[in-house]
Amino acid sequence: MIIEKNKAVTVHYTLKNKAGEVVDSSEGQEPLAYIQGIGNIVVGLEKQLEGKKVGDKLDAEVSPEEGYGETNDELIRTLPKEQFGDLGDVKVGLSFYIESPQGHVPATILEVTDKDISFDMNHPLAGNTLFFSVEVIGVRDATEEELEHGHVHGPGGHAH
Repeated sequence: MIIEKNKAVTVHYTLKNKAGEVVDSSEGQEPLAYIQGIGNIVVGLEKQLEGKKVGDKLDAEVSPEEGYGETNDELIRTLPKEQFGDLGDVKVGLSFYIESPQGHVPATILEVTDKDISFDMNHPLAGNTLFFSVEVIGVRDATEEELEHGHVHGPGGHAH
C-alpha cells in the first residue's frame, strides 16, 4: 500500500536544522502517526512522502514556505509588563501561551525591560529550512472515525 490521501501513516523521523543539529526525533519513542493529505504535518514533507511505501527511507529538505512559513514581523510584539500580571521570574527564552482570536498561540519571550516584554508568536522553526530523515513504518486506510476527528487513533496517534 502506498502513501496517498486519507491513509494513516506511521514514520520514524529525525529533524535537523541547517547546522545539522537534531531539533526533533522519534528515535527511542513511538513513531509519528498522521493522516496523509489533511495537514497533520508540514506540507513539504507530506508532498515528499506521497507515493512512498513501508520500508522506504528518504531525506527530505523542506523550504520555510512549505514548512513553518517565513518569519512574520507582525507576530513580534512588545507590551507593557503590567498587561502580563504577576508572571514571576520572566526570562528571555521562556515560552507561554497567549489567548488570541485563533485560540491559544505559543509565544517566546525575546526581551524583558523594566517597562516592557517583547515576545515572538512565530513558530520556533519559522524561517528555517527543515532537514528530515524519514523511514516509513506503516501505511493503512484511515478509519472513518479518524477521518472525522482529523487524526490517527492508537499508538503514535491520539488516544481518546
